[in-house]
Amino acid sequence: MSRYAFRGNSHDAGPRTAPVVNVDILLYDGFDELDAIGPYEVFDYALGYAGDRPGRVRYVTLDERDSVTASHGTRVGVDGTLPDPEDAPDLLVVPGGGWTDRDEAASAWAEAQRGEVPRALSAHHAAGTRIAAVCTGAMLLAAGGVTDGRRAITHASAVEELRESGANVVDARVVDDGDLLTAGGVTSGIDLALHLVEDAFGAAVADRVATVIEYERRASVADER
Repeated sequence: MSRYAFRGNSHDAGPRTAPVVNVDILLYDGFDELDAIGPYEVFDYALGYAGDRPGRVRYVTLDERDSVTASHGTRVGVDGTLPDPEDAPDLLVVPGGGWTDRDEAASAWAEAQRGEVPRALSAHHAAGTRIAAVCTGAMLLAAGGVTDGRRAITHASAVEELRESGANVVDARVVDDGDLLTAGGVTSGIDLALHLVEDAFGAAVADRVATVIEYERRASVADER
């Protein structure tokens, strides 16, 4: 598995061969619906448009369960459990949700206090899994030490906490720091997903996805390149 599988060959001059792209979106009770469902829809459309459906996108949890309840009450079915780092997907996406509410029962904050999700994210990062966080999902990465010294962004309400945790906060809608990507508040997860789709499958596929979901891409990406 390539650490930068989503870079594909989008910058080659020759003919494109769609890379195989497997995406896991890690859910927990209290995640924000759009943080996860927006990127899921982008990746699902992109895989359909890329030809021969080169990969898959799925919802996973740490423990076996049938469904997860999101922050606004939506119940989402789960496809499986997050594999061990040695069997990791090409991309692991972590949504945020409820961080500033400090909901102790169901939220990103609650997961940070419990510790299991941050530890899993830290283990995957150490093993080379490429991770993308949407909104306050970045705070779960911070709780696991993943963003220490790294360029990152989160929802505006948690930016100072992210900075205090040791991250190098960048004022951008999406920050691509190689094996670590972060996006600001909620809808920026769609921009993050479209950025990754363009890198993997090219601008034509990304533009087609943006057109079909009637989404106008916003701002530039703060990229490591």
